Amino acid sequence: MVALELSTLWLFVAPPVVGGIIGYFTNDIAIRMLFRPYRAYYVAGKRVPFTPGLIPRNQERLAKRISDTIMGSLLTPDELQKLARRLLQPERVQSALLWLLKLALEQVQADKEQKTAKVVANILRDLFGQSLPRLLKVLARREDFLEAQLNQIFDRVLLEFQLSNDQSAKLADWLLQVVIPPDVIRQALIDFLTDRNIQVIDEGFREKTSGTYWVIANLFGIRNALLRLRAFCLDEREACNTRLAELIISLNVPTRLRELLQNLSLQNLPVSTVRQLRKTLRDTVRTYVQQEGSDLLQELGKSIDWENLASVILSRLRTSPVVNESLETVSWELALILERYLERDLENIVAQAIPILNIDQVIIDRVKATSAADLEGAINGIVKSELQAIVNLGGILGFVIGLIQAASLLLG
Repeated sequence: MVALELSTLWLFVAPPVVGGIIGYFTNDIAIRMLFRPYRAYYVAGKRVPFTPGLIPRNQERLAKRISDTIMGSLLTPDELQKLARRLLQPERVQSALLWLLKLALEQVQADKEQKTAKVVANILRDLFGQSLPRLLKVLARREDFLEAQLNQIFDRVLLEFQLSNDQSAKLADWLLQVVIPPDVIRQALIDFLTDRNIQVIDEGFREKTSGTYWVIANLFGIRNALLRLRAFCLDEREACNTRLAELIISLNVPTRLRELLQNLSLQNLPVSTVRQLRKTLRDTVRTYVQQEGSDLLQELGKSIDWENLASVILSRLRTSPVVNESLETVSWELALILERYLERDLENIVAQAIPILNIDQVIIDRVKATSAADLEGAINGIVKSELQAIVNLGGILGFVIGLIQAASLLLG
């Protein structure tokens, strides 16, 4: 009787229990078959059904679908533009540029092989040896070439230039001692008093004088006096130089020359003359630059040790506090320039960048390169609780169906 009751009881209990177990493990097996087995198995040369799992078997297609989904709804051009705008805000760009500038300055400071100096030297050599001469030759063809600059130099330097008392005294002494000393004056007299010049002077003096001078010129003449002066300069060199020096002092030539030099100024000239001088200066400089400027710069460039000059410039930049203080300002200005440029052309830049970046292919390659085990772990890490809920739901549904079956047996 008891055995009969147990069998009857088992008849009603077994369906929900078995149904729950079957439902639970069936869903669990189904979920696991999404990923496992990770590879295909073969029997007698034929692939065993359901190997590999659903996702490993269709991983390439899955990668394409994931890429299409991401590029179609997540990483659209509009979203990429918004992302780029957030990333390229002036503050962030300035920080990046400031970091790059400091890094570049540190690289210059740590340059032991003088590579930077060689680069700067080559730039300076090309600038002064090639680029600047060609540019100067082209600019010199213009009528207004350096007009404002030369006029300013003329008005502020040459026109206002006037020697001081001390400067005029030193210049006068230099002229009398170096440029026109007594020996130079003596030699000039010798060169001037040629036979031809003496004859011309004597004849002119005879013909154009009158009165007492006519009597002296025609009775005595000056030819003999000039010949004796020339002979004295030739034969009595030291004595002649001494007499000339005494004559210079007697005639107070140093003082007169000093006064003349001190009063020498372009402001004492007429306005029309000053204007003509300014125009002449401008035309002379322009003509010289046109004809000789290129050659002058090239020869000047060849005579300069550019590597040494570049080293000096870089050494100054390394220790200059102004450079370090200006990095932040420079980086901010560059960030603003970049912002204005991106604000105008960001859409075109993003449109050109998307094919270059080839993001969709990157996603496909990454998904395809991920192993089935890693893919399973990643998906389980995201939806593990949801997958477990499906397994639990399978057990509950199996249990409920078993209860319905037991109830039908009981009512039947």
